Amino acid sequence: MKNKVENRVVTVKVYHGYGHQNNLVVYGHVLAGKSATSSKFSNNLLSNIIHLIKLFLVKPIPKVKVILQWQKQLFETITEADGFFKFEWKSDTKIEAGWHPVIVHLVENQGFAPTFGEGKLFVPHATQYGFISDIDDTVLVSHSANTGKKLRVMFTKHPRSRKTFADVVKFYKLLSLAHTSSDLLNPFFYVSSSEWNLYDDLNEFFKHNGLPKGAFLLNNIKKWYELLKTGKTKHEGKLIRVTRILKAFPKQRFILLGDNSQSDPQIYTSIANKYPEQIVAVYIRNISLEKENITTETLDSIQNKSIEICQFKHTDAAIRHAQKIGLLI
Repeated sequence: MKNKVENRVVTVKVYHGYGHQNNLVVYGHVLAGKSATSSKFSNNLLSNIIHLIKLFLVKPIPKVKVILQWQKQLFETITEADGFFKFEWKSDTKIEAGWHPVIVHLVENQGFAPTFGEGKLFVPHATQYGFISDIDDTVLVSHSANTGKKLRVMFTKHPRSRKTFADVVKFYKLLSLAHTSSDLLNPFFYVSSSEWNLYDDLNEFFKHNGLPKGAFLLNNIKKWYELLKTGKTKHEGKLIRVTRILKAFPKQRFILLGDNSQSDPQIYTSIANKYPEQIVAVYIRNISLEKENITTETLDSIQNKSIEICQFKHTDAAIRHAQKIGLLI
């Protein structure tokens, strides 16, 4: 929701949260300026370039108070230097599995008119498996290892014209139903080095392609002058985000999905060695053939040999492997 204040627009963005009754998490940003979301998508090159630039023309509002409204509970926090806020709390009431609305209000009398943002909170069913997936070059064709190709795709395509890898939608839909039913879908968490600037576009891409709905955990927001560095970050941040999911659901067993264009093999190997009882399998898309051998060596260093490993070039090979180990029936 947005309100004009002296020719300015204040936006409270609330991203999909996740958790269970004793550990709920919601993230968001408070930003000056209009949200760059659009319901209209064009194949016009200039329109796509302008849309992308707008996503990075953000002005964070730091050190302002925001209040989370969760049922009858209220929680307050202060935004960080980049306008980011995080709420983590325990619900007073039992929560049914599914998606639940949350509201974050900007506290009044801070120089801005009253405004708020609405989001959703994802409480998974108690299924046998959960899935943690990278996005770029795992699901979404991004050319992360080639800066020129990556930027060309980003600037010339919109969320509905971006491409998935062949059969990846089929694979993820099958995984969402693995050892469960259509009314108790397995949970998905999408952890990426992409920035929060791209959140709405990623949501649109996933919705348009019919990929399983899930919670996104993305990288720190970037400014316009950092646009050419999008997706480039140290792997420690991604490692921390994956760890948070495992700690939030200590009784859940997870399958990790990524690619070898950047640091997924190293991150997932570290996770598997630290949480061996929670990891069932690791799937790595072989995007970079020159990294194939080092990827194999890295994954071979997973100490718990009962964890299944599959490095694949085409998604159908991953599907066959999942069927072979009994993940898919």
